[in-house]
Amino acid sequence: RRRISSTSRKPLEVAEQTLADGTVVEAIDPDEVRAAALELLELGCEAVCIFFINGYANHLNEQEAAAVVREVWPTPYVTAATELLPEIREFERCSTATLNAYLQPVVANYLSRLQDALGTGNADSDIMIVQSNGGVMSVDTAARAPVRTALSGPAAGVIAARHIAADAGFDNIITCDMGGTSFDVSLVVNGESAIAPQTQIDFGMVVRTPMIEISTIGAGGGSIAYVDDGGLLEVGPDSAGSDPGPVAYGLGNDRPTVTDANLVLGRINPQRPLGGDLEQLDLPAAHRAIEERIAEPLGLDVMAAAEAIIRVANAKMAGAIRLVSIERGHDPARFAAMPFGGGGALHTGALLQEIGLAAAIVPRYPGVTSALGCVVADMRLDRVQTVNAMLADLEMPGLHQEMGRLADEFESELRSSAMALDGYSRLFELDMLYLGQTHTVTVPLAAELDEIDRTSIQASFQRTYQDTYGRLLEGIPARVVNLRVAVIGKRPPLDLSRMAPSSGKSLEDCRLGERQIWWDGSAHTAPVYERLDLPASACLPGPALLEQPDATVFIDPGLTGRVDRAGNVIIRAEDAG
Repeated sequence: RRRISSTSRKPLEVAEQTLADGTVVEAIDPDEVRAAALELLELGCEAVCIFFINGYANHLNEQEAAAVVREVWPTPYVTAATELLPEIREFERCSTATLNAYLQPVVANYLSRLQDALGTGNADSDIMIVQSNGGVMSVDTAARAPVRTALSGPAAGVIAARHIAADAGFDNIITCDMGGTSFDVSLVVNGESAIAPQTQIDFGMVVRTPMIEISTIGAGGGSIAYVDDGGLLEVGPDSAGSDPGPVAYGLGNDRPTVTDANLVLGRINPQRPLGGDLEQLDLPAAHRAIEERIAEPLGLDVMAAAEAIIRVANAKMAGAIRLVSIERGHDPARFAAMPFGGGGALHTGALLQEIGLAAAIVPRYPGVTSALGCVVADMRLDRVQTVNAMLADLEMPGLHQEMGRLADEFESELRSSAMALDGYSRLFELDMLYLGQTHTVTVPLAAELDEIDRTSIQASFQRTYQDTYGRLLEGIPARVVNLRVAVIGKRPPLDLSRMAPSSGKSLEDCRLGERQIWWDGSAHTAPVYERLDLPASACLPGPALLEQPDATVFIDPGLTGRVDRAGNVIIRAEDAG
């Protein structure tokens, strides 16, 4: 018995049997499938997921069941698991397909309303939706496969950071996206983002779709600081979010946050809150909260307590950066940090010095970097398909035919888009392992089919395995589990010189005044500048504060910031030049 699962309290089953080798032992009964679908409709279900455990080996029964359901289902919200993910591993496939069905009514209805409101959908314009893999897709594709938008917001930030870094002359960066609740970190090596095949969300649910690798911790501007039962200072993961937000917002929260600590330390201007309807931040309230909740329990003065909050938050962020760099064999000294989001540029110096990064690149508009990623992202379509064969037995003509078919199909779909594209590239990969293993490595192949043969596949597998695990398993044959195909439609490059400083003001003209800040246990006087008016090549020794509508940049003592031609601020140690 196999299941048709739904958003109702009970799954329904229909009879079918497909063996692991693809042999159909028992076909579906259309009347039974139709009756199950009608029962789901009576229960009030909006979407349905059809899943047969061995559908990846032969999707005939699943496709026929989907066709029957679509005859009676009043909406297009029908997900057949193998149409979305024709891949071995039944839990991951079922989890992903079920989540897709759950999201379809919400996402598809929203996108439809958005199209109507914007008056798009004609031949001259189109709305594109960012995917978790770093590409964009059409509204129709997003409505069919909304699960591919999981973590697409953070992915957009990585896309923009990669683009900005390349324009600034940096190939290796660590992106640091600090918002109100979280701190998202990702690695870009030689100009390329790492793509993971899946992620896991709450309750052990797996989303099996290609996505940019992003590590997330609870360390944002709204992360709450507290003293635990053991008398230790902790920051996060609980967050005040945007409502009620930090204590200084005056919306009802009385527990100090990272933003409150930065405010008390003088790094945020209370007269210039970021966005929203607030006219000013309540500095005395933030001061009282830190004093009562942190300083008094720990026996510290308020400034020391506020600085302790920042140090704990910085330590957590540094740990996340080490996780994606040092623990994966990368030397941080070869990388530049790119902090963005509303709060990232306040913590740049501490992370740069604590981890030993080469530099930091603060983009011109840190608070809207992820939005910029939506503008520069290429179009991309991906497909994974189970092969499940020993490399020695792999039928190369059949493999070439399937890769070519999928690539041609994707390129045709991209060409039908209203988006202007400069060209197309194809990516071919195989998920492989040694016989007897469970976990695979993703093996890159040549872009041209006539360059892909058993010898080149074996050589690429060995390189990838060696790079991943540090050794090879000599004498053990290799197995091909999945085939991966992606086609990327290249967007015309965005000229970042449009964002270049153009005010014509001198450095002194941009100076707004000065403010006392607290750093490393003592007070310092820091000049304050209007960041967006700073001229290219301006040199800014720390301490200094750069204010703009979407973020504040803090340059620590001992560091120097320089404005490049595109308006980015490149921060380095003073002796690094």
